[in-house]
Amino acid sequence: FLSADYAQIELVGRAHLSGDPARAEAFRLASDVHRQTAAVLFGVSESEVSAEQRRIGKTINFGVIYGMSAFRLSQDLRISRKEAQEFIDRYFRRYAGVDAFIRKTIEEAQAQGWVKTIAGRRRRIAGINSRNKTEAMAAQRVAVNSPIQGSAADIVKQAMIDVSRVIAERGLKTHLLLQVHDELIFEVPEAELSSVPELVRQAMENAVPLNVPLRVSLE
Repeated sequence: FLSADYAQIELVGRAHLSGDPARAEAFRLASDVHRQTAAVLFGVSESEVSAEQRRIGKTINFGVIYGMSAFRLSQDLRISRKEAQEFIDRYFRRYAGVDAFIRKTIEEAQAQGWVKTIAGRRRRIAGINSRNKTEAMAAQRVAVNSPIQGSAADIVKQAMIDVSRVIAERGLKTHLLLQVHDELIFEVPEAELSSVPELVRQAMENAVPLNVPLRVSLE
């Protein structure tokens, strides 16, 4: 079995959609984005970031995608709500492009009632203009999350098509067996193990042109 797994595809998608230069640069340099975020949050160099600080950076990186509130973050990290809000504020000051993307996406959803992925697929956002604050805020989280998760799905689906085409064109016996979230699993004859991994990597990393590089890990 060959497993080909996209690395942090949601964070890559967010960096592409937001156009934030600092986030994009981190992926181009193959930096540890969670360590980079932690360095920003704690005001230290990346080399000084502890394992616990990196964990907090990772929580916030993914929490931003899901519209995590200061209250929820404080619960997850077991810190005060004030400290959690300070982390979030510091994050958006450093990554202003991400903040602008979130605001723009919500505004567009409110104006047109839907958001779209990089492939142009639309998702209607029910409740985005609700007078009920709780319902409206939940809809805003869906609006921000949908282009990111939906674009990740676009990329994986295109990768499946491209990899299958390459396998067929070369007359290989390798078989695309499963897709699990951002991972493709192949059944590969031993005779093809020397060539198939690189073919898979090339197809997956070039499935969709982005301004941030897609990277795939193979096992």
